[in-house]
Amino acid sequence: MPLLRGPHGGRPVSLSLRPEKADPLPAAVAAPRPGRSSSALQRAALPLGSLVLFLLLWQLLAVSGTWSETLVPPPAKVWRAFVDVSTTHDGVRGYNGTYLIEHLGISLRRIAFGAGIGIAAGVVFGLLMGTVGWVRSLFEPWITFLRTLPPLAYFSLLIIWLGINEEPKITLLAVAAFPPVAVSTTTAVAAVPKALTEAARALGASRWDVVRDVVIPSALPETLTGVRLAVGVAYSSLVAAELVNGLPGIGGMVKDAANYNNTPVVLVGIIAIGISGLIIDGLLLRLERAVVPWRGRT
Repeated sequence: MPLLRGPHGGRPVSLSLRPEKADPLPAAVAAPRPGRSSSALQRAALPLGSLVLFLLLWQLLAVSGTWSETLVPPPAKVWRAFVDVSTTHDGVRGYNGTYLIEHLGISLRRIAFGAGIGIAAGVVFGLLMGTVGWVRSLFEPWITFLRTLPPLAYFSLLIIWLGINEEPKITLLAVAAFPPVAVSTTTAVAAVPKALTEAARALGASRWDVVRDVVIPSALPETLTGVRLAVGVAYSSLVAAELVNGLPGIGGMVKDAANYNNTPVVLVGIIAIGISGLIIDGLLLRLERAVVPWRGRT
């Protein structure tokens, strides 16, 4: 161990090359927090408990005899319908020759195309209306008018114009998804602090630089919220979009089963739409957290 002599011939000081032993972490830091695991368990238990309670109430209502099984089938009968439309039974492949997962996949593809077109158009129009005053004055009343219309109000007109194939379905979903994104993007762009844009211009940024580097990042959180709303509106318009020539498709399956009072299949379709909608919304929420991690932080 090397020795260093202190100043004025004082006592030598030892110089150790080995790192000093680190102090143990405080107990509050080293020990895991029991509250986190319990809160996570509670978050998982609450939805599961609500599901069990819902199924129990459903079963009690079905066996009470208040309504016939045609109106309120028991959960077991709906489960059998789910198995039937998901497999080949008695020589019949799924429902109308198509499995449930295939019906759902075809509808999701329609939503992807239709809602994708509507979302893209909504973002572009929102940016234009938020940055150019006369564009907002020109188009905002029409978008508000379109936003208040129910899908069935203009679906018949789309069928007259476009026929009964895929075109009216895609167009209906695009028209349904367009207004939420356009409105949310317009509001977000208009709410960008002027101090940020003025500072960027003072630093020599062009108009496009300001839009790209200041306006879009500031408006992105609200725009993604509008995207989530748009997907939800498109999903709620799915059955309407598949009213005519909707088979194969999950909305068409629901409509066709309703024509024959096949309530179990109708419920299977509704549950499939709801669960897939929850999954898609969860994925969009994860995307939002990844793209705009600063949201909600001060």
